[in-house]
Amino acid sequence: MQNATDNRVDLKGKTIFITGASRGIGKAIGLRAARDGANIVIAAKTTEPDARLSGTIHSAAEEMESAGGKALACVVDVRSEEQIQQAVKRAVETFGGIDILVNNASAISLTGTLATPLKRFDLMHQVNTRGTFACSQACLPHLLKSDNPHILNISPPLNLDSKWFGPHVAYTMAKYGMSLCVLGMAEEFRAQGVAVNALWPRTIIGTAAIMNLLGGDAAMRRSRKPDIMADAAHAVLRRPSRQCTGNFFLDEEVLISEGMTNFDAYATSPGEPLVPDLFL
Repeated sequence: MQNATDNRVDLKGKTIFITGASRGIGKAIGLRAARDGANIVIAAKTTEPDARLSGTIHSAAEEMESAGGKALACVVDVRSEEQIQQAVKRAVETFGGIDILVNNASAISLTGTLATPLKRFDLMHQVNTRGTFACSQACLPHLLKSDNPHILNISPPLNLDSKWFGPHVAYTMAKYGMSLCVLGMAEEFRAQGVAVNALWPRTIIGTAAIMNLLGGDAAMRRSRKPDIMADAAHAVLRRPSRQCTGNFFLDEEVLISEGMTNFDAYATSPGEPLVPDLFL
């Protein structure tokens, strides 16, 4: 159902398949959509609590239903084609289709060539690039039946400046693989009305990756909450798909375009200087 005043699409009753939605940015996107009454498919690996990582697919599902949506928790390692296909099948059986795919699952290792074991190289490419392609491929037959289909990849704007490759070429290649999926699929499915876009934060976001890999408490204090990415994703996913595809959005720019001028509420520690994101 469209809002006659702004041409945006209501997410109530829409089915959103989100990878890596048990915590962090993926969970925040799911919770924001759940407040609109959306159906959220939580496609992630964590089924048991872990002292290092809060949240499971089941606790996330409970939170999303408490927020006003419906939730389906599916055990999915995006490296497994079988698990992806099974989750898509369950989603369609439960909710009748899939309207939106958010490719959020990601693996990271900010290491140089000599310090990156091939096992870690393979993990990043299997989760980031291959996982994004595989989930898109599995969801597209159903997205093509939706009246406002979107794919949103949590990946950076493409920039071939060598400074983004030198320090961690393996990770950059893997994340840019997700972004190349945006570039290619947006064009491939433009005529059929499937929007394919990327969203990336202007500053670092306070998630488990920040705590465990990118600087701990000091970095957390200079980050923003995942809510800013959730609000930006929400704005993008409500746009008419035929009018919004092939974009590399930044969270702050999306919200400015929505009329927001003050971002203080998103700061993890108000008053602390923010750290620009890795690819910006």
